[in-house]
Amino acid sequence: MIPVALAIAGSEATGGAGAQTDLKTFHELGTFGTVALTCIVSFDPSNGFAHRFVPVEPQVIADQIEATTAVHDIDTVKIGMLGTPATIDAVAEALGRQEWKNVVLDPVLICKGQEPGAALDTDNALKEKILPLATFVTPNHFEAMSLSGMDAIESVEDLKEAARRIHEASGAVVLAKGGVVLDGEDAVDVFYDGEQMVELASPKVGEERVSGAGCTLAAAVTAELAKGATPLEAARTAKAVVDSSIEHRQGGHAPFEAVYQGAYTRER
Repeated sequence: MIPVALAIAGSEATGGAGAQTDLKTFHELGTFGTVALTCIVSFDPSNGFAHRFVPVEPQVIADQIEATTAVHDIDTVKIGMLGTPATIDAVAEALGRQEWKNVVLDPVLICKGQEPGAALDTDNALKEKILPLATFVTPNHFEAMSLSGMDAIESVEDLKEAARRIHEASGAVVLAKGGVVLDGEDAVDVFYDGEQMVELASPKVGEERVSGAGCTLAAAVTAELAKGATPLEAARTAKAVVDSSIEHRQGGHAPFEAVYQGAYTRER
C-alpha cells in the first residue's frame, strides 16, 4: 500500500501554493495525498493580486477530515492555512478524535504586529490550540520571530536560537527557514530536535521569495515522514525538493513566480 498523508489547507486557484501544492508535492514523493480544504484563496488581479479569502464552514472542514480518515489509515497530517479562530477550533477538535504519529505544522501567521482584531485573535488561537498538537514545525523568518518571541533574526546564530526556543516551548521538531532573508550566498535553514542542531544550506536561487516554497517544504516533510523517514532525513529531502522547485519555478502574469515540483523526480 502507498503511504497516505492528509493536508489540511486552503485552496489557491493558480496552483502555486496551498492544497494544490501539497498534493503535487505528495505525488512527487510517492505518497497518496488527501486534502481537507479550510478556505478558498484567490488573488485579485485588479487590486495588485491581493488575497481574497473565503473560509469554509467549520462543519464542512470536520466532515472532510472525518471522510478521509474513515477511508484511509492516516497517521500523518500537514496543517497549512487555517485563517479563522472557528476553523482552528474545528481542526483541533477533529484532530483530537484519533492518535497521530506525525503532525506537521506550517504555522501560517497573519498578524504583523500586536494590533487587536481578527488577525491577532487567529494567530493566538493557532499558538494555543494547534501548536501544542504539532510534532514538527516549519516556521519562516517572520513566523520564527513570532513563535520564539525574538525581536529580530539577522543571522544563522539567531535562527538557531529561535529554533531552540520554539522547540522548548512546543516540544516539536523545528525546521526554521532562513531562505533569502538572511545575508550570504546560501539559503540556510536550521533543524533542531532537542538534541541535534543542523544547518541545511544550499546556494540561493535568486534573491526573491517564490510563492509556494514554504508549502512545498512542509508537504515534503510530511510525505517523507509518512513513508517512515526520520525527521532529519525528511528535512534534508524537503530542502532538496524546495531547491529544485525554486530553480524550475513557473512564471506568469502575476508580480511573483511559483514553485514547480515536477523536476525533482527527474533529477534524483
